[in-house]
Amino acid sequence: MDFPVTFQIFGKTVLAHPVFETLGIFLGMRFYYYGKRKSAEKLSFNTSAAVIIGATAGALFGSKLIGNLENPFALFENFSLKEIWSNNTIVGGLAFGLIGVELAKKIVGHKESTGDLIVFPLIFAIIIGRIGCFLTGVYEETYGIPTDSVFGMHLGDKYWRHPVALYEIVFLIILWIFLKILAKKRKYPSGFLFQIFMLSYFTFRFFLDFIKPRVEIIGSLGTIQLVCICIIIYYIYKIKNREPLFRSY
Repeated sequence: MDFPVTFQIFGKTVLAHPVFETLGIFLGMRFYYYGKRKSAEKLSFNTSAAVIIGATAGALFGSKLIGNLENPFALFENFSLKEIWSNNTIVGGLAFGLIGVELAKKIVGHKESTGDLIVFPLIFAIIIGRIGCFLTGVYEETYGIPTDSVFGMHLGDKYWRHPVALYEIVFLIILWIFLKILAKKRKYPSGFLFQIFMLSYFTFRFFLDFIKPRVEIIGSLGTIQLVCICIIIYYIYKIKNREPLFRSY
């Protein structure tokens, strides 16, 4: 396979990453609305609208903020609005999307968790997006460091590299299966599946970033890893202080 994979759209050459990213968002949203219609949990129009607006605004802001802070030195050395807009990361999107939802719920006075319905659509959307990351190779900053391990691949330059996008896809498929089994075998408090997803994903991303190129901000940790630590601590506290954790059928 030759990297990067590109598509001809309206006479222009477009990298696979934005194509699959857009497709993932679209299909993930359709998946969410499908699940919402079938769910016994019904939210008022005001609550649904507030949650969607809060999640979208928070995710958009956070993905670009953390994406640009991954390399703050380059940001200030070569300031460019185009470059700022093009830098994104799912870690920032998830972290600040969470903040946006919590703020929106406070505004409309909704106290119950609303996260469980979005878990599987979110995993589905990330998997599709990561296919685009893999197909783009080293031409966007979603690749791994050089390696001589059996998993190494040529991603568009002279090095064998960790295909971190494939690692993430495999992890998300395993997490999907685990959460499906958990949902079928137990009754759980509202929001518990989302908490397990967030804790699992951010823990995975913390370790995954050790085999990705990164600018070290504190010690050997990059910006994304510092955000991961904050989210991991938050969800460990949330899960630890929620009783009862499970209720049997």
